[in-house]
Amino acid sequence: MSNTEQFGSRSTSRRGFLALGLGAVGGALLAACGGTGTGAATGANAQLAGNATGTLKWGWALPTSWDPVTSSAGWDVHALSLAYAGLTQENEKGDAVPALATGWKYNADGTQVTFTLRPNLKFSDGTALDATAVKQSIERGRDAKNSLIASQLTTVKNVTAKDAVTVVIDLSVPNYQIPNLFAGKTGMVVNPAAFTTDAAGLALKPAGAGPFTLTSYTQNSKAVLVRNPNFWNADQIKLAGVELYPLPDAATVVAGLQSGQYNLAQIPGSEIAAAKAAGLSVQVIPSLVVATLDVNAALPPFDDPNAALALKYAVDRKALLQTANFGYGDVAYQPFPAGYVGNDPAIGQPYAYDPAKAKALLAQSKYGPNPEVTITTSVATGVPEQVQSQLQAVGFKVKIEVIPAAQFTQIVYVQHSRALTVDAFAGRDSAAQAFQVLFGQQGLMNPGRTVPQELLDAVNKITVTPLDSPDYPAVLQAATALAVKDMPNVFLYTVPRILARSSKVSEIPAYTVVQRFEGVTIK
Repeated sequence: MSNTEQFGSRSTSRRGFLALGLGAVGGALLAACGGTGTGAATGANAQLAGNATGTLKWGWALPTSWDPVTSSAGWDVHALSLAYAGLTQENEKGDAVPALATGWKYNADGTQVTFTLRPNLKFSDGTALDATAVKQSIERGRDAKNSLIASQLTTVKNVTAKDAVTVVIDLSVPNYQIPNLFAGKTGMVVNPAAFTTDAAGLALKPAGAGPFTLTSYTQNSKAVLVRNPNFWNADQIKLAGVELYPLPDAATVVAGLQSGQYNLAQIPGSEIAAAKAAGLSVQVIPSLVVATLDVNAALPPFDDPNAALALKYAVDRKALLQTANFGYGDVAYQPFPAGYVGNDPAIGQPYAYDPAKAKALLAQSKYGPNPEVTITTSVATGVPEQVQSQLQAVGFKVKIEVIPAAQFTQIVYVQHSRALTVDAFAGRDSAAQAFQVLFGQQGLMNPGRTVPQELLDAVNKITVTPLDSPDYPAVLQAATALAVKDMPNVFLYTVPRILARSSKVSEIPAYTVVQRFEGVTIK
């Protein structure tokens, strides 16, 4: 499988959150790790923390792997960003900005990009992070047999360490998406000293240069990280450490925040009122996550265009949003949220709820007015049941098939054996990457594997258009419009990042793509 990054299907905790959002919901220790690290940093950890104080106890999700090359869930990027840094990162709006690199420059035809590193960079263990280390890290992501980011690096022809702070990347074709691509998992720089001696060990023990360093890890239970004084932007890290936990159960998350088990946690929309009543602060942060129905247009009944179009008119997105998120978020007809550069405002509501039109389209299909279809999901109740009811109301004969999360990806996105799937898409750092996952000929969330040439051409135009070109928004939005018109995916509603926090924790920065904690303090 070339890329297994889409939201929720691989991670029990994230699939659990999707269950909550859709209206439902032992471990090996690191070798040579410290204690559990609860509370404020003390002893040696206090020295690492400098003037930083307080530990953020975050109820969120543990990663499928602490190695960005073998991480198998897109949602892992939030946890991995605690331990790793990239040449770039994205600002609140999702634009690439300098990180380990102070900047970058393309050649005239877009086939070469040169990154200039900050001087005297170090990994969290104190070893030098220079151009040679960056070169080796990128090449591993491209070439390692078990790499799940290799498909994102296929245009990388050659990487050269010109000198200690200059990395030159030669591309097989023009690709101006590299700075955005390198802001996520694909660009996280892994210490070569770790993957050349024990690459398998990275799954449990990250070796990066991020804002924090992992000191202990109990799988499926807890990760403890302390502030990394070698982080390039360490002055902006005010926390002594972070404790990362799996997503709390909806029924207990508010109590966990009140008791101090967590001081920050993701909550579903159903718990916002309870959290506010308990005196907690709540932030609703727009994200790139959008709930979807993935359609395999190669399988009945959706190999008939009338049936596929009927599906789009048959779903009442507003009702689904209310069930899933108590109305938090927006009805969606496209993969990008309002305000993001890829969102095309001109699209409007092309498939607004119209059961009469859905019935008429089914009557015109080769399967007749009552085609049979099975909804595949890993969540038995909530939105899947509501979708079933809405489809039955227009004539579909609908069954629900519940697949365990551990088997979900293999059955739906590798075997391509299911016609209709309830899932969600978490977006990508690179817009072109997002299009490839959703609509590419090998895209995970395009199980039918069919793509009109016009859309392929539009996506290719994205990659060859500089990010700072005044034409870039129009090029990206044109591809969005084509995808909405020509592809069978059914976008339902956006899923904002809803965070509840203790009054002792300062406001959390509202980053659209990856949650960051620069400037966050604890009283």
